[in-house]
Amino acid sequence: MEAKIGKFFESVADFINGTDQIPWCDRDIIAGCEQEVLEAQKGSNDVLKNECIMRLSWALVHSRQPEDVQRGIAMLESSLDSTGSPLKLREKLYLLAVGYYRSSDYTKSRKLVEECLRAEPEWRQAHYLKKAIEGQIRKDGLIGIGIAATAVGLVAGGLAAALARR
Repeated sequence: MEAKIGKFFESVADFINGTDQIPWCDRDIIAGCEQEVLEAQKGSNDVLKNECIMRLSWALVHSRQPEDVQRGIAMLESSLDSTGSPLKLREKLYLLAVGYYRSSDYTKSRKLVEECLRAEPEWRQAHYLKKAIEGQIRKDGLIGIGIAATAVGLVAGGLAAALARR
C-alpha cells in the first residue's frame, strides 16, 4: 500500500513539475556535432557522414531552442526515404517523435512513438516518451478544462450581475 501511495505522489509531482526523462542538449554540443558533420563531408566515407548527421539530428531535437528542434525535424524527415535499415528507420522515427514532443505536437509524436513500439515493444526509451506525451496531453486537457470553467464562471457571474441590477 505504501508503494502505491508513494507512486501516486511521485506521479503527481512529475505532473506538476512537468518532468520527463528525455534529455536536453546544450548549444555547445550542437556546435560540436555541426563541426563533425562539416569535417565528415570533406571525406568520402558515407557511413561516417551518416553517423555524424544522426548525432547532429539527435542533438537538435533534444535542444531547448525551438528553431534547433525544427531544424532537426526537417533533417530527419528529409532523410526518411533514403533509410535502408529497419533499425535506422526506427531510430529516426523515435527522434522525430522526440522533436514533435519538444514542439508540443503531441498527436504526431504519439503516432510515431507507437509505430516505434510496434517494431520494438520492449524499447524502454519509447515507453518513457509515450508516458511523457500522455502526461502532457492530460496536463493540456486539464488546463483547457480550467480555462473553459473560468470562462463559464465569468459569463454566469456577468449574467447574475446583470439580472441583479434589474
